[in-house]
Amino acid sequence: MRRDKVVATAAEALAGVHDGASFAVGGFGLSGIPNVLIQALYDTGVTGIGVVSNNCGVDGGGLGILLAAGRIARVTASYIGDNKEFARQYLGGDIEVELTPQGSLAERLRAGGSGIPAFYTPAGVGTPVADGGLPLRHHPDGTVAVASPPKEVREFDGREYVLEHGIRTDFALVRAARGDRSGNLVFHRSARNFNPLAAMAGRITVAEVEELAEHIDPDEVHLPGVFVQRVLPLTPEQAADKGIERRTTTPPPAGGTVTE
Repeated sequence: MRRDKVVATAAEALAGVHDGASFAVGGFGLSGIPNVLIQALYDTGVTGIGVVSNNCGVDGGGLGILLAAGRIARVTASYIGDNKEFARQYLGGDIEVELTPQGSLAERLRAGGSGIPAFYTPAGVGTPVADGGLPLRHHPDGTVAVASPPKEVREFDGREYVLEHGIRTDFALVRAARGDRSGNLVFHRSARNFNPLAAMAGRITVAEVEELAEHIDPDEVHLPGVFVQRVLPLTPEQAADKGIERRTTTPPPAGGTVTE
């Protein structure tokens, strides 16, 4: 008999979250962001949390709402981007930020979820990523308060590699296009970039799903339910509510219409 992991509300999905907890959060830019769960996490009032994500949302969107409220104490990410509040808090010493190469971040999440404590990669060799000195936290005047330590570097077959550690978090929040009651998930296009990896890293993984399916063909499953503990079905309105990070338009051809 399969285990039914569906929960009725976002509050039930986030049962057990607490101040200081760590969260792996899926999404790529604004693609595949678990917005409903992020809003529900905000509503719990938890603070001092650690976040592992490709980026930290945008001003007023995604993880940006937690950031603006001062709820996040530490971020492990590969990209700050256009999030001015993220940059302000980092440079002003309000949060600690560990910047890591995007591929290394992806593999650290996957490794943690696979029970691999550490691995060697050539990414970052010969840079402050390996040598240390990247600012983790600044003083309010902008000077460096805490810098990253050097990492172990070893040579294999004549090439140097830096040691990176796998990531495990207390919780993971992800969004999937489809999911079944056992937690098997299917992701859509760019949303697949970090959501499965974040889901693997969480000790308790919560997935908001745009469509709750009674059956998913095993060949279509991107992430097996063994990595998922709770499934939150979204309403049609919630599923359709998706942000656009950067809207661009082009002039219409003669007699044509504007395309986006």
